[in-house]
Amino acid sequence: MRDLHGETLPSLAGSLLVAHPNMLDPNFRRAVLFISAHDPSDGALGVIINRPLDKQVGELVSETPPDGLADVPVFLGGPVGKNQLMFAAFEWQKGKGLKLNHNVGLKEANEQADQNVASICAFVGYAGWEAGQLEAELKQKAWLLQKPSRSVLKPDRLPKLWFDIMCGLGPWYKMLAIAPDDPSLN
Repeated sequence: MRDLHGETLPSLAGSLLVAHPNMLDPNFRRAVLFISAHDPSDGALGVIINRPLDKQVGELVSETPPDGLADVPVFLGGPVGKNQLMFAAFEWQKGKGLKLNHNVGLKEANEQADQNVASICAFVGYAGWEAGQLEAELKQKAWLLQKPSRSVLKPDRLPKLWFDIMCGLGPWYKMLAIAPDDPSLN
């Protein structure tokens, strides 16, 4: 796809979308999302990866999940489709980076869990953008783009991932990250 100036717009799939410290939308305040699909002419799809629900699949489903899936961690993936539980598989592809296969079926999730349980997680909800919406939000500086590393998905790192990323961006972002939501309460 080309923009009005004839430049090719790259896909953001495989990128981390980090909420700017000034973002006040409660759905995305201090959120880190993994963009799993993006096409400037179709829109984007992603999941919040730093909001674990501190629950496993076995605690959220009424039926007994297949062996190996009961202990899969569940995350709040976003504000859309919160009534559905979606399995996803993260995979590191050499030369291409991190990839997320969302809407993994039970059989495939079970096979993935047998091979590497850390690569499977479940999400309640997801985030979606219409064509051009995410690009507009990026121009408004609502989000910061980052390339993920292999260490991003370490379970103990995920809840503090937003703060860690902010601190890594320099003193200005660190100051914004540690500031209270309402400075007048200080």
